[in-house]
Amino acid sequence: MSEYIDNQTKRREALKRVIHQLHEGKSVDEVKAEFAALLEGVSASEIAALEQALIAEGMPEMEIKRLCDVHVAAFKDALDAQEKPESVPGHPIHIFRAENAAAAQVLDALEAAIQAGRWEQARAELQRLREYDKHYLRKEYLLFPFLEQHGFSGPSAVMWAIHDDVRAGWKKLDVLLADAPDLAQVAQTFGPLATAIREMFYKEEHILFPAALQMLSNEEWASIHVQEPEFGVCYVEAAEPQAAAGPPTQSEPQPAPQSAAEGLIPLQTGALTPQQVALLLTYLPVDVTFVDEHDAVQFFSATKERIFQRSPAIIGRSVQKCHPPASVHRVQRILDDFRDGRRDVAEFWIQMGGKFIHIRYFAVRDEQGEYRGTVEVSQDVTHIRALEGERRLLDEGE
Repeated sequence: MSEYIDNQTKRREALKRVIHQLHEGKSVDEVKAEFAALLEGVSASEIAALEQALIAEGMPEMEIKRLCDVHVAAFKDALDAQEKPESVPGHPIHIFRAENAAAAQVLDALEAAIQAGRWEQARAELQRLREYDKHYLRKEYLLFPFLEQHGFSGPSAVMWAIHDDVRAGWKKLDVLLADAPDLAQVAQTFGPLATAIREMFYKEEHILFPAALQMLSNEEWASIHVQEPEFGVCYVEAAEPQAAAGPPTQSEPQPAPQSAAEGLIPLQTGALTPQQVALLLTYLPVDVTFVDEHDAVQFFSATKERIFQRSPAIIGRSVQKCHPPASVHRVQRILDDFRDGRRDVAEFWIQMGGKFIHIRYFAVRDEQGEYRGTVEVSQDVTHIRALEGERRLLDEGE
């Protein structure tokens, strides 16, 4: 066993030298000539683990991203020779693969329309292609989190950065296709964009998906599957996994593993300590008050600058008694409507002390739809209403 471990360590170090030489400027052909025997049997999991190890040792993720296509080219012969693991219909990987096949056809149609100068068709095909963002979102917010629990984080960060490059390319191409497109400008943007999308197809099919199928359990795939509707799928119909070999279906998503530390409050999508719950509510940029199904005030957030004054003395008090007599009938109407199911939201806005205050009431209902109380949320939206344009980065000095 020790000899096997030693050999595996030597192999991993040798593979690292392959990557380092590529980053130092050696060509793929030069590296292949020097490491031919080593490269011959490289697996998808090895490549994923290799990039993860390099990032852990200090190689910047963006440096991996800069040459990830070169890495794939160096290992391409070995990857092409490997059989792709099977996935049954309805399995998340099966859906990912079906989307790739459909997206490739849309991309081809877009390319043909651009080359022929059929601009109306090109605009339509680009909008169809942008539906593929659902595929990226499910990778980023479903698949990657589960892979990260198995130590697979660096490669997913690299892929996410490439997704963002593709999204930027879609936006730029959308602008160029408006009005009277210039073929040269459109082609200059479309070429690298199409290459990035197609190369991501390859990375998914030959590295990400095989590695994910090896790492994740049936229970983890089931949890991914039941959360897919939140993001949707593109081009294909989502289906239930076949029972023969697919992940078991479940009625509810499984929570992410929690630490064994005592004092955690289990929540629908995680677990927090009581202190963390209090801090979260304190630092929300809104005032929150909760009234239970019996119209008793049970909680208000102790934010630093409350819009409406609250005192601990109101806890347990009837909410009707917390309002001026002249406005109690309005409060009662909201509560009655919530309780009887006639409405779920009541919304108001007022001017107060030079500020624009937005006030919303929400009916709180349990899983059976039974009324369990009301949440009042108040927010000073003066600054928000004044915002214009876009701001994507912090200003210098912030």
